[in-house]
Amino acid sequence: MKHARTTALDQLEDVLAAVRKIPDLKERSRGVFYRRSKSFLHFHEDPAGLFADLRRGDEFERFKVDSAVERGLFLKTVLEEVGDGNL
Repeated sequence: MKHARTTALDQLEDVLAAVRKIPDLKERSRGVFYRRSKSFLHFHEDPAGLFADLRRGDEFERFKVDSAVERGLFLKTVLEEVGDGNL
């Protein structure tokens, strides 16, 4: 599974825009977010669809982010992970 290219990230612009509003996160390159000094979130593309890898504790957890429902659930999880209930 390869990191998401520009065209794939274009499809996720709504997710990227929401994540950019979270103060604790820094986008080091498009679609690659860090929290403090650790990689926190990045995206992949695959024939099976688009996926987000989110750091939860010491491990990354993969989330499918093709549909609006999947994206909403994913963003909710991101907010829970950073401890911020608001975007």
